[in-house]
Amino acid sequence: MLYRSSIVAILCAAALCGSIAGASAFDDSKYPDLSGQWRRTATGTPRYDPSKPPGRGQQAPLTEEYRALHEASMADQAAGGQGLDIAYRCIPMGMPRQMHGSYPIEFVVTPKLTYILFELVVYSTRRIYTDGRDWPKDEDPTFAGYSIGHWVDTDGDGRYDALEVETRNLKGPRTFDTTGIPMHEDNQTVIKERFYLDKSDPNILHLEMTTYDHALTRPWSATKDYRRQAKAIWADSNCTEGNNHVAVGKQDYLISGDGYLMPVKKDQAPPDLRYFKTRK
Repeated sequence: MLYRSSIVAILCAAALCGSIAGASAFDDSKYPDLSGQWRRTATGTPRYDPSKPPGRGQQAPLTEEYRALHEASMADQAAGGQGLDIAYRCIPMGMPRQMHGSYPIEFVVTPKLTYILFELVVYSTRRIYTDGRDWPKDEDPTFAGYSIGHWVDTDGDGRYDALEVETRNLKGPRTFDTTGIPMHEDNQTVIKERFYLDKSDPNILHLEMTTYDHALTRPWSATKDYRRQAKAIWADSNCTEGNNHVAVGKQDYLISGDGYLMPVKKDQAPPDLRYFKTRK
């Protein structure tokens, strides 16, 4: 009996050692150091192209149909509404908007999968598969989409210095920014990204992004820059706590400080109360 117990103990120890050896096989020195907390370097309103002003200043290459939708969205916002931006409902903003970097993000690099984590809960966790897989069939679409990437050694020094990613299989509705620059309702968006550290400052991360969408007359490219924070501070950032917006049908209302439903726009009609019994 003692002999059998010893054999079991030896086998368990061997399995544990094998697991440890497998875990230590990941050589992180081959990958760029993306540790820590990252935030955008751009200031002002979060936007797809940080080098240009928001709204019309983005000069989004929209088709006439979708440009008209954007104009209507901004007009509604000017009147007190939300336009096409439904983020106030705590619906995930999705790609590519969630890469604006207005809230801290974190990268977790493993041999077969790179995660991008977000402090704000309406930014869905991204999983970038780097194991050589092909696109799945009949996968349910998500706001963050399905991302496949590969690491690149551009200078031949034996270390990876760039991560190239393609994202598909997205669900909607989604917009490029808070002004409601729209994305096509067919959700056939394809997003290509290239992440790499600045050669002169490893605390700066560049993201070259190109979005292909049927709401656009051509692919739309932009570069986003992030800075590694000297001290990482993670907060509990959610949009449900204290959210006083109420969506009824296609209309947005607010809950006032005294707990009553109130309009957000001048002369806004009350919601349809067909399911409530009114006193006579």
